[in-house]
Amino acid sequence: MKPMTTEQAIWTRDLYLKSLELESKTTARVLAAVPVEAGEYKPDGNSRTAMDLLRHIAVTDNRFVEAVVNGEFNVQNTLPETVRTPTDVAEWYATRHAANRAALANLPADALLKPVDFRGMFTWPAVMFLQLGLHHAIHHRGQLSAYLRAMGSKVPSIYGESYDATQARLAAAR
Repeated sequence: MKPMTTEQAIWTRDLYLKSLELESKTTARVLAAVPVEAGEYKPDGNSRTAMDLLRHIAVTDNRFVEAVVNGEFNVQNTLPETVRTPTDVAEWYATRHAANRAALANLPADALLKPVDFRGMFTWPAVMFLQLGLHHAIHHRGQLSAYLRAMGSKVPSIYGESYDATQARLAAAR
């Protein structure tokens, strides 16, 4: 494959910025929908708990964008100890993600093209991690959204109106 050009790097960044914004809003709604009392829920003994999955999504979704902005993966970044509840995590996530997207929007092409090592497994131009990070977040968000109803929560709209959103809309119209 030919090396990515500066024009391609900027185009890729700009393409993913809008998707990152839209998906992060959806992710924040899913994170906030986890009931505080159901944080230890997991559908199987080998599954992550809801809180573990929620924290993983919040941290890693930001980590992928930060890897592009900073030109390296920092696996030491974790949630602050003051961030404890699903609502806290959703708010921390949304605030940090917005700041990361703002930094990304202003990143010059040479930073987007910087080779970034992914945990010793492969090296890509930084901007390519936007796609990987987006897919990673959507995958885990799907897992967490599948937990919600079993935990006694409502499933927010993700791609189109959810059953719970439809029921709320119909009830409000009565």
